[in-house]
Amino acid sequence: MAHKNLEELLKAVGNPVEMLRNSQIGAYVYPVVPSEFSNWRDEQMAWQKTAILYDQCHHMVEQYVEGPDAVKLFSGLTINSFANFPVNRAKQFVPCSHDGHVIGDGILFHLAENSLVFVGRAPAASWVQFHAETGGYKVKTEKDDRSPSNPKGKAVVRRNYRYQIQGPNAPQVLEKLNGGPVPEVKFFHLGEINIAGRKVRCLRHGMAGAPGLEVWGPYAEREEIRAAIVEAGKPFGLKEVGSRAYATNTLESGWIPSPLPAVYTGEKMKAYREWLPATSYEGAGSIGGSFHSGKIEDYYMTPHELGYGPFIKFDHDFIGRQALEKMAGKPHRRKVTLAWNSDDVVKAFRSMLEQGDPYKYIDMPLSNYTSASYDKVLSGGKTVGVSMFAGYSYNERSYLSLAVVDPEIELGAELKLLWGEEGGGSKKPTVERHRQIEIRAIVSPAPYAKQARATYHEGWRSKVPA
Repeated sequence: MAHKNLEELLKAVGNPVEMLRNSQIGAYVYPVVPSEFSNWRDEQMAWQKTAILYDQCHHMVEQYVEGPDAVKLFSGLTINSFANFPVNRAKQFVPCSHDGHVIGDGILFHLAENSLVFVGRAPAASWVQFHAETGGYKVKTEKDDRSPSNPKGKAVVRRNYRYQIQGPNAPQVLEKLNGGPVPEVKFFHLGEINIAGRKVRCLRHGMAGAPGLEVWGPYAEREEIRAAIVEAGKPFGLKEVGSRAYATNTLESGWIPSPLPAVYTGEKMKAYREWLPATSYEGAGSIGGSFHSGKIEDYYMTPHELGYGPFIKFDHDFIGRQALEKMAGKPHRRKVTLAWNSDDVVKAFRSMLEQGDPYKYIDMPLSNYTSASYDKVLSGGKTVGVSMFAGYSYNERSYLSLAVVDPEIELGAELKLLWGEEGGGSKKPTVERHRQIEIRAIVSPAPYAKQARATYHEGWRSKVPA
């Protein structure tokens, strides 16, 4: 029986945890972009050593909102202040549920008067679309959805191309593209530069802690713009980054990209669940890892836990404000990086060459095997946090994961990460029969890369003292 919406689906399955833990969606795919242009090790090194081109044309949703209430709509959905958000600015947009738990996040661009676009993953975009369509706002909204994971031979068309040029040599690449010095664009401000004889809009941003710009324009011009960037970057060691390496930059820069959207419970969220299709990200996604609770609420995250505490401003009314006011001033779990013990990682790999059930496979360079990952972090056998995004950094020569841990856990402490699922594993197609293994890990700053900690704008992704 086909279910009309998420609410119907949840009533049919009973416990959303078991539905998500045994989801048949498969691995999360970064669509269309080749897996590697050279090799993922050199591509990772380029964002710290030379320069890179990220192709962001395909994996993110663009949710456009226009009308006299556009700013009012977004202000009522996010923890961020809109006291100083004029045209040609951008901000990280963090919407929460009525209970103060994060639904998702992404970047909000103020393109023109009464015209904004949210760029990010589906959960936050859908939340925006729902309120734009049902909240009585004087706006119109349009969604340009992410490209399909499997285009099946059909042409892929987006509204815009979206590229990032970053790395220590990015300023030289941009100056060559622009035909002269690039106008100074402040952090999270929008500007314009010249590429291939065209005026191109840009955002000063940073995903790997290195200088650079994000540029965008009409999708029909994408190959012309890409070719110009690649040609200008040749003297400066620019490399195009494929889909294998792309997501791993966040291991160094400290952003947790895929917490579980906090939408599965709560009477005030029921209308949204009735609006969401059963086939939505929330209905088809997956959770996995060694942390397994029967309560879906145990997978929800607050803004404080994800490093967004400094963004919370009570100078405006927004969904979740009352719940977050009650949390203010209390101890919170916090975001850290875990640097995995190399000997324990090798032990897990070695089991692949031995008879019997191996330890859970650790993929390279990105080790996530579910839409949202939750692995137990242990101290003295007690769970003190969860690891949520894992992979390998060739720059750091280390397996790393981004985790949320109890407030008393100190930097430099050695903890244990329980890798793999209980009982030989769930029924997800990404999970082979396996054993669990405890991997020692050192609690480290987030961002982990020294370059990222030193160069990110104050407050961005919650700088942690080294």
